[in-house]
Parts: sequence; C-alpha cells; structure tokens
Amino acid sequence: MTFMSVVEVWDLLRVDLDHKNKSEPIFKLKTMKRLSLILAFLTIGFAAFAQDATTKVEAAGGAEMDFETEVIDYGTITQNADGVRTFKFTNTGSQPLIISNAKGSCGCTVPTWPKKPINPGETGEIKVKYATNRLGPINKSVTVNSNAAGGTKVLRIKGNVIEKKTTPTKEASEMAPIAK
Repeated sequence: MTFMSVVEVWDLLRVDLDHKNKSEPIFKLKTMKRLSLILAFLTIGFAAFAQDATTKVEAAGGAEMDFETEVIDYGTITQNADGVRTFKFTNTGSQPLIISNAKGSCGCTVPTWPKKPINPGETGEIKVKYATNRLGPINKSVTVNSNAAGGTKVLRIKGNVIEKKTTPTKEASEMAPIAK
C-alpha cells in the first residue's frame, strides 16, 4: 500500500460527472477505490477513538480502593433489628480517592459514603442500612463509583430476616373464675 497525496485522495472521492457510461469497468474500479478508502478512514477513526477511551480510563487511575471484605453476611437476624453494617476500605493508590456515588440495588438498601477525598494510605467507610422490616433472605448489592482503577466496585450483603418471636399473653376467658 502506498501513501497518497491529498490531491490523489480528492480525485478518488470526487464524482466523475463527465463519464457517460457508468457501467464501464473504469467506473466500478473508481467506486470500489472510493468505498475502500472511506472504510479505511472509518476504521482508523474508530481505532483512534477506542485507544483514546482506554487512555482516559488508565489516566483516571492512581487511586485504589482495597476493601477488608466485599461481602457482609448479616446471618440470621430478627425483624426490625439494627440493619446497619460497615464496609471498611483503604486507599492503597498514589492519588486521592473520590467516591462519586454509591447506590443500592433496591430502595431497601441505602448506602452512605465519604464525600471528601480519601488520601493515599487513609481509610474510609461505606455504611449500608438494610430495611430489616422485610422478612426473608437478603441478597443485595451496592455499586460504588469512584476514580479508582476500574471505576466501579460492587459490594454485597446477604443474610436472612426472621419474624421476631413474641411472648404469648394469656387472655381472660369468660369461663375462668375471677379472683376476689
């Protein structure tokens, strides 16, 4: 493949209005060259765009989020028990860590996260509150968006909420004798 000057490229892309019979092989050859050239430019453009996007992700790195654990098991808890648990992490990177958002997989899982940057070597906490008024198994996720390498981290909570046992109360019966 040889490099072409701008004039040669323009000549290939220019429509040949003087050519009378469009079905002749010379026209087909020019059309194929034009299409090939257009496809080549598009391919190069897309490849350059893809490399640019990869560079941006790598440039955003520098901060690293290292969690003590990425899954918290509530175990078996009773209805309306304390549903707050804490994910602890350390910024092991070389740049300040900024958490832009943390979102639970449903409205029953509400995370809170540090709004200030976490400097390299410092620790932080993401608290997750699960609505324990709901009975049954817990299997929820919290998606954390930050400037750390990878950008997104998914944390999980699991467990089981059972009904709170109450002590039965005796009701006075109509047939029971009343003490005087």
